[in-house]
Amino acid sequence: MQVVVDSLLTQYTLEGKGKVVLILHGWGDNSAGWRQFASTLAKKQQVIVVDLPGFGGTEAPKTAWGLADYAQFVRHFLEKIDKRQVHALVGHSNGGAIAIRGLASGVLQSTKLVLLAAAGIRGEYKGRVKAMRVFTKIGKALSSPLPTSVKQKLRRKVYSRVGSDMLVAEHLQETFKKIVTDDVREDTAKLTVPTLLMYGEADEQTPPLFGEAYHQLITGSTLELLPGAGHFVHVDRPAEVTKAVQEFIDAPAA
Repeated sequence: MQVVVDSLLTQYTLEGKGKVVLILHGWGDNSAGWRQFASTLAKKQQVIVVDLPGFGGTEAPKTAWGLADYAQFVRHFLEKIDKRQVHALVGHSNGGAIAIRGLASGVLQSTKLVLLAAAGIRGEYKGRVKAMRVFTKIGKALSSPLPTSVKQKLRRKVYSRVGSDMLVAEHLQETFKKIVTDDVREDTAKLTVPTLLMYGEADEQTPPLFGEAYHQLITGSTLELLPGAGHFVHVDRPAEVTKAVQEFIDAPAA
C-alpha cells in the first residue's frame, strides 16, 4: 500500500484485524524483512509495517533527519491512515530508538512497547566513532586521484573495518551522522508504558548490555536474552520471539 506523508510517497503493509501493532524497522531494513513476523502476529491483531523514509519503497527526506523527525513522520503516517490508537509499538534497532524518542516526547502513543535489539545507546562507541573519522580522512587522502568506482569500494572497506552502517544507505549519510550521535537514555527513563526487551546474546551491533541498561531505566520492564541470536533476533529465533511478543501483547496492561 502507498500513501503520501509529509510530501513523501510512503510504502507500508497492513494485515489482519483487531488491535493495532505498529512495527518500526531498523537502519537499512524495510517491511519486506518483517513479512513472516508480521503475518504470524496478524493472526490475532492488525499489524502495520511502514518503510521509514529513505528505505524500501518510501522516498528519502530532502534534508538530514534525526530521531525526532522520524518520530514526527510516524505520527503523521498514523494520522494519515487513521490508525491513531496503537496497542503495541514494536521497534527494532534504530526503530527502537525512534520509538523511545517518540513515546518519551509524547509525539507517539502506545499502550505497550516492544524493543527488539534496540539501538540508541551511543557513548560506548565514542572510540569507534573517532576511529571512523580517522579512517575516513585517510581513505579520502589515499583515494583522491582514483576513479569514482574505486573510491566507493575503498570507502566501503574503510567503514566496514570500524563497523559502520553509514554506507548501507549512502544517500542518507548526513541523517546517519545525526542519528548515531543521539543518545536516548534520558528519554528512556521517562517511559511509563509496559515494555518487553529482547536482545540476542551474540549481537555485536546492539549487545545485551544495551538491553540491561534499558531494563534498569524502564520501571517494570521485562528483559529476555536469546542465546546464539544475533542482531536480527526475529529472524534468528522467529518462534521464540513471536511467541514472547504475542504473550506480551495479550497480557492485561497493569
